[in-house]
Amino acid sequence: MYRFLLTPRWLGAAVLTVVASVIMVMLGNWQLHRYHERTAINDRIDAADSTQAVPLTSILAAPSGAGTAGASPGKGRAWTKVTVSGRYDTAHEIQARGRTVDSDVGFEIITPLVLADGTAVLVDRGWVPAPPSGASAAPTVPAAPAGEVTVVGQVHLSESRPGAIEHRDGRLDTRRISVSRLAHEMPYPLYGAYVLLLEQTPANDAAFTKIPIDHEDAWQNGGYAVQWWLFSVMALIAYGVQVRKEAQGDGKPRPAKKPKLRDRVAEADRKREVARTAALREPVDRVEEADRKARLTAQD
Repeated sequence: MYRFLLTPRWLGAAVLTVVASVIMVMLGNWQLHRYHERTAINDRIDAADSTQAVPLTSILAAPSGAGTAGASPGKGRAWTKVTVSGRYDTAHEIQARGRTVDSDVGFEIITPLVLADGTAVLVDRGWVPAPPSGASAAPTVPAAPAGEVTVVGQVHLSESRPGAIEHRDGRLDTRRISVSRLAHEMPYPLYGAYVLLLEQTPANDAAFTKIPIDHEDAWQNGGYAVQWWLFSVMALIAYGVQVRKEAQGDGKPRPAKKPKLRDRVAEADRKREVARTAALREPVDRVEEADRKARLTAQD
């Protein structure tokens, strides 16, 4: 009954179905991995107010040479709450232009914090609005505190698609914060990620607005994972349905239906009517017709 499954056509269909199903399962597993990864990031974002900060040096690899950046900690360490102490270097301060907070355009101010060992980490001290004269005009930036400073913040990875770095308003000016590119402008080794400031001792200036952190859309990846797994099951079910149809003979030409028997009485009447009509249409013999008329006259 199922010997047709050994034909080349059905063997090819089976292989294609299995391969497609496996690929869809793998895609679902990858989306599940992204779901867990993004969920962990959201957990670290939410836990920043309640967890104890760990030393920066326990999360980021130490940089090696002046003008270079250390290794990135990777997404698994993003948004980890850390603490670090040092002195701000305002001579190499950075302004990231075109940054929005609550739909207002302004600048993020990033200042290198030089540690006791001579390495440095970039600290995003917060957001300041653009001046009334325009979004490209020099912003009013509170001075960084002098002396020893202790910073508590969250690890922020470098931003993608970095642009050119310019010198403007006495600061380095950029659109995207790329640690590896900014490291070339620094006279000391730079850690491979920057710190988004949460707390500072002495306290940060009240003119700064805290940078909001957007959560990752983990549920979207979870939904994609379930979707791919369902597609995989549907492919197998569709193959099974086609096999069953073939086994039951679906797709083969069906025998023609026999005509229904006609009513016998109606058929007999039809035949008599046909015979009568034919008789009326037959030619009449003239001699026989003359004799018939003569007999009728004699009787009179």
